[in-house]
Amino acid sequence: MTSDMTTAPGQETTSQEVAGRKVPDQGAPGREVSGQGAADREAVALARRTGADLLRRVEERLRSLLAAERDLWAGVHERAVVPIDALAELITSGGKRIRPAFCITGYLAAGGDPDEPGIVAAGAALEMLHMSALVHDDVLDDSSQRRGVPTVHTKYTALHDSRGWQGESRRYGEGVALLVGDLALVYSGELMAEAPRSAVREWNKLRSEVMIGQYMDVHAAAEFSVDPRGSRLIARIKSGRYTIHRPLVVGANAAGRDDLAPALEEYGEAVGEAFQLRDDLLDAFGDSADTGKPTGLDFTQHKMTLLLGWAMQRDEHIHTLITEPGHTPDEVRRRLVDTGVPVDVERHIAVLVERGRKAIADAPLDQVWRGELADMAHRVAYRKT
Repeated sequence: MTSDMTTAPGQETTSQEVAGRKVPDQGAPGREVSGQGAADREAVALARRTGADLLRRVEERLRSLLAAERDLWAGVHERAVVPIDALAELITSGGKRIRPAFCITGYLAAGGDPDEPGIVAAGAALEMLHMSALVHDDVLDDSSQRRGVPTVHTKYTALHDSRGWQGESRRYGEGVALLVGDLALVYSGELMAEAPRSAVREWNKLRSEVMIGQYMDVHAAAEFSVDPRGSRLIARIKSGRYTIHRPLVVGANAAGRDDLAPALEEYGEAVGEAFQLRDDLLDAFGDSADTGKPTGLDFTQHKMTLLLGWAMQRDEHIHTLITEPGHTPDEVRRRLVDTGVPVDVERHIAVLVERGRKAIADAPLDQVWRGELADMAHRVAYRKT
């Protein structure tokens, strides 16, 4: 366990129940709304309305793109719309739209013009890239559910089996999913081509990082050796940077403010790690009815997460429970709780959120946007899904 997994000095905490134990629960960071003047409250409200409107436009852009593509390919062949429909189903099934939200916040915080259509395209590109990653990730993880419905490869494996088609059903389903994910990747590139050119360099970094991170994740699961340094790197480049750091900088660069990159990087690295640690806890202890995916998937797929790596440093038997047959996820959960690591992870998340807030405290941003970023850090770190 790293030495900084302690409650932030001088920080007041209350308790919440996680993994069957009381752990620190940080109050929402940001502005004391009751202490604000009318002008400040109106500025906050305007910022939130502007961001929400841009997110709505991102949603419309995604749906209109897929609708136009469906119309185009429906005229070619009735089966040509299958991968487009699969993407449309994933888009309409929900999702938090975290990456477009951070991109838009970075853009507006940097003084970007909300009427500029390029930022909508950039936000849509980030979400479409995420769709690609989700579909491919579900194949890599052999996950049966996403957002409460069958994953793409599961759905088309079952279809192949029910129709009695030629070949192996599993390979057909996974093949369809790979192509659906590839199509989303193509669309994400088309969308980003409409964004300001100043955003493209960071976009390219984001795309390569997430692919390298995916490979490292696959390799770590196969090797399944305790390597907290490697697990942290995977968490940062596969999840944290891709979710928070890079989208923020894409947005700020789109507004012509590359000078904000250092502060946004420090914020994004800290909050991104908190985001991934929450993901680890939700996978281990969350409710699949809330998360929309099977609980304990990291156990069955031998994912060497930071949570598991730290726990196995304290209790080597956890390795056996995960790798040898005859053991259940509930056994792993009980053993994890006994190590005390979930409680320490909660404390570490609180430290990371505070670190993120401090990173932007002196950044050349309007106080409204510093407050919004502080609130967003709390929301992603303490989310329930």
